[in-house]
Amino acid sequence: MRTGIWLVGARGSVAVTALVGAAAVRARLAGTAGCVTELPEMRGAALPGWADLVFGGHDVVALPLAKKAEALAAAGVVPAPLVGALAAELAAVESEVRPLPSAATQAETAERIAADLREFRERHGLERVVVIDVATTEPLIEPHPAHAELRLLEEAMREPGQAVLPPSSLAAYAAFRAGCSFVDFTPSTGPRLPALAELAERERLPYAGNDGKTGETLVKSVLAPMFAQRNLRVTSWSGLNLLGGGDGANLADPAANAAKVASKQRVLGDALGYEPEGTSRIDYVAEIGDFKTAWDLVTFAGFLGTPMRLEFTWHGCDSALAAPLVLDLARLTAAAHAAGRSGALTDLGFFFKDPLGDGPSALAEQWARLTAFAAGLSR
Repeated sequence: MRTGIWLVGARGSVAVTALVGAAAVRARLAGTAGCVTELPEMRGAALPGWADLVFGGHDVVALPLAKKAEALAAAGVVPAPLVGALAAELAAVESEVRPLPSAATQAETAERIAADLREFRERHGLERVVVIDVATTEPLIEPHPAHAELRLLEEAMREPGQAVLPPSSLAAYAAFRAGCSFVDFTPSTGPRLPALAELAERERLPYAGNDGKTGETLVKSVLAPMFAQRNLRVTSWSGLNLLGGGDGANLADPAANAAKVASKQRVLGDALGYEPEGTSRIDYVAEIGDFKTAWDLVTFAGFLGTPMRLEFTWHGCDSALAAPLVLDLARLTAAAHAAGRSGALTDLGFFFKDPLGDGPSALAEQWARLTAFAAGLSR
């Protein structure tokens, strides 16, 4: 099942780590640690194989993929020997990365994006293409009347100078128009608009999101259900996240920061059934680059109101945590498309901080739904 993976933000750290990783796995130069789809519970003929994956993408920057990979190697994100060994593979993907189109109207811009996707699919004889947004986080948007209905949206998009859709949603619209499924790995708006849900259903296309769950929130989704199941009242839960790299720099913008923080906190209310006191905070520290550190303080009350506390620190490499999940999501979404699934793939909530639908927030319950979903694709 030859499958295209089109990365929006193809020259960023997460995308390039995914590209190096996929090429290394395909060449048997690396293992599949971090790839959920390689666990026994998930493997199946329904998923496209590593040799069947073809990569391309859009980006607004021009830094060559090989240079970005070298920078990631220097930062300790990917092994330096792999970058040299995979030079030919990176060069092949380089030829498939396009500058992000721009036109007088959003309708014309979307058509140019869709044309790039169609040409990519035809050039490589692909059965289907999954578009994955790994671009920088956008600020939350204000609701617009055109977001509610596809007809109104398309009328507004034809107006010159009218930016009715943020970039992430414009990418989703273009993907659906080109017959491609879509995954939003960011907390940006993406396909989470009624008009885009309408378009996806009309075109019989699946989509998934939002905001990949790679670190602190992953731990929250395990610990919060523990407190609930032991009937221990969480009185406060606060976290401090220190993040460098391009994502950290982008999150120095208060509007983008607010969008990210909102998705990080939501899991607590869902898992506990109430909102404890406290906040999540994200600070940019350029010196730590692609690595991140999160420190959380949890206070809780036990039997007879006895006050207690828990602290944890998570130190990890964001790109190396995110990249295998991007590849997992591409394979699963492609398989869902092949199986005739359409609309929001709510059973993929295991991968996201703020998943689509109203499914569980506890990781164990999300895992049960994910494995059942994967088994269903194999039938």
